[in-house]
Amino acid sequence: MDFSYASLRRFPDVEAPNLQAWDATDELLVQRALAADVPGDAIAVIGDEYGAITLALTDAGYDGIRVHQDLATGRRALARNAAELRLGGFASHELDASLLEGARLVLLQLPKALSELEEIADAVARWAAPDVVLVAGGRVKHMTLTQNEVLGRVFGTVQAQRAERKSRLLVASDPLPVPDEPPYPQRAEHPEFGLTLVAHGGAFAANRIDIGTRVLLEVLAERSRLAPLAQPVSSRSARSTTREDAAEETTRVIDLGCGTGALAAHYALNHPDARVTATDRSASAVASARQTMIANGVADRVMVTHDDAGSELPGGSADLILLNPPFHLGASVHTGAATRLFEAAARLLRPGGELLTVFNSSLLYRPELTRLIGQTEQLHRTAKFTVTRSIRR
Repeated sequence: MDFSYASLRRFPDVEAPNLQAWDATDELLVQRALAADVPGDAIAVIGDEYGAITLALTDAGYDGIRVHQDLATGRRALARNAAELRLGGFASHELDASLLEGARLVLLQLPKALSELEEIADAVARWAAPDVVLVAGGRVKHMTLTQNEVLGRVFGTVQAQRAERKSRLLVASDPLPVPDEPPYPQRAEHPEFGLTLVAHGGAFAANRIDIGTRVLLEVLAERSRLAPLAQPVSSRSARSTTREDAAEETTRVIDLGCGTGALAAHYALNHPDARVTATDRSASAVASARQTMIANGVADRVMVTHDDAGSELPGGSADLILLNPPFHLGASVHTGAATRLFEAAARLLRPGGELLTVFNSSLLYRPELTRLIGQTEQLHRTAKFTVTRSIRR
């Protein structure tokens, strides 16, 4: 086949000379599918970051392929690349029965988290055809024997293939009986913050509170005891008595890159009159956050959206943004993801609005926050993390 992988772009995800939209694993998975006697409508693709697997197969004439991508950026990149190449013949799905029913071949780019692999493997065994073959691939340097063990708990046969171009495929077949209930989502109580967290397999930090979020939660709890974090767009007055006026005066808060929703749920619990939005580009995180809001009794006061850096939210709409930005893009260390979120915060905040950010102190984000947002001060610092407050100019 002569599919042009080099024509694919990562956009709207971060683009840089050391980041490309495909790798050798994508090519090996496509070759495996081409060699199998399986029609397109019996193929499911999971973790196709920017569409390399799906579009190479549709370009080869396969029709009816079902695809699941966790990231909103990946979904948009796939749609854009498909439009540029004038390719169709595929449909996007969530990680559910509609993706996998009747699937005889599942192609998987191995996820970073073992918990996500466990959830995916269970879903394949639970919903796909009895003779399904799961072909999972990854870069050798990121693969571990534990991945084989995870697949071996769900499939009777797991075979590692010979490495090619620094990538390797694992072939799993003979699915074993699955338990009545899926292993995810999982929940955990965090009484120190009065929170219950619920997490699907692909959510960062699972149902734990990661150390950065914990530091920011401690700052939020302390500031909530002392004074309001932000004043709403319209200052309160005795004449504001209508429902419209009350809506204008409500403090509007965005948990940008919300993960499992710890920050949004905590804020909603401690500020019942606030209007909170939690948004993340990960579908697994969004599903987790929605369950977290239900578990904490704030689902009616927190809107959770699957979006790329809050792109679908109106500009100047937030009084306060809470942010614990990532410093990885997949397996690569790259600060571009944080910069995109800082730029998004600048667009979303109204003048005078506040951005509270927690980050690894070694990253020295404060000058960038000052440049993109406005005056930035340090609120708290630990041995590893710094919390800053930026005021939108």
